[in-house]
Formats: sequence, C-alpha cells, structure tokens
Amino acid sequence: MRALCGAIITAGAMIGLGLTAIGLGQRYQTFPYQDGEGKVQWVLFKNLDTSLMVILIALLLSLGIGMGVAFVGLAYHHHRRHHEWLRDRERLPKETSSV
Repeated sequence: MRALCGAIITAGAMIGLGLTAIGLGQRYQTFPYQDGEGKVQWVLFKNLDTSLMVILIALLLSLGIGMGVAFVGLAYHHHRRHHEWLRDRERLPKETSSV
C-alpha cells in the first residue's frame, strides 16, 4: 500500500509538472529568443514569476517525496514477503529420501 500511495503522489506531481511546463511556455512565449547581437537568451530560474517558481518548487518536492515513499514502500514490501517466504518454508514437511 505504501508503494501504491507513493506512486499516486509521484503521478500527481508529474501531471502537475506537465501542466506547469505548459503554463511556463504560455507565459514566456513572447520572450525574445535572440538578443540584438544574435545570441540566444534564456529565462533564468531567478527571473521567473514568483507564483510559477513556488509551484515548480512545490511540485519538484512532491515528486521527490512520492518517489521516496514508493521506493521505500516497495523495498519494505519485498522485505516482508521474503520473511513470509522464509516462515512458510519452515512449515513445509521435510522431504525424505526413499533410497
């Protein structure tokens, strides 16, 4: 269940990041691609709108948290299943050789 919750958080963060990318593209589509000398210009992170910067940071943090929860949850799931397998292996009757 932990891994599933982490995967859902990660999926939500990735959908949000995609929508944020669309929003950033629409917001800065009129930004001049080249300056007067012909050099390529970039919109730096520090020059983003404050609201877009906050949204981007929040979504990146939730992506990291979701990936961490999914990874740890899946590792714990495998660990628990391994111990269940070891317990069930001890319960099985021992095979006897008929030689």
